[in-house]
Amino acid sequence: MAKEIERKFLLADDSWRSEVIKSTLFRQGYLAGGVESSVRVRVEGDSANINIKSATLDISRLEYEYEIPLDDAGELLDNLCQKPIIEKTRHIVPADSGHKWEIDEFCGDNAGLIVAEIELGSEDELFAKPAWLGKEVSDDPHYYK
Repeated sequence: MAKEIERKFLLADDSWRSEVIKSTLFRQGYLAGGVESSVRVRVEGDSANINIKSATLDISRLEYEYEIPLDDAGELLDNLCQKPIIEKTRHIVPADSGHKWEIDEFCGDNAGLIVAEIELGSEDELFAKPAWLGKEVSDDPHYYK
């Protein structure tokens, strides 16, 4: 069983930008979303996947991800996914704890939204919180999907 443990935060300022080591454009859309789970298609640079996540609002969720052909992902996004399609740039910033921060800067319908996430090995794992980190929104449904 695959499990994702993730904490999500807003940002206090833009000082994180000087620490970015990689940026990748993402396009993603939802094929289905229900009470129990969501099914998402994502194009990440030059690769694509389909992702199934439990719909629990918690820092720990079940997650399954499978690579699919890039052309198939494009067709799914254009023809079968719920609109609007989510577009964002994911910036990678190293974390002091040996992890990495994934900072998603949204464009399109969500332009202006920037959210930082860190994946952890356990729900109670301690990690350093950089000065640019703002309010935690891990339990706020407005920052999912």
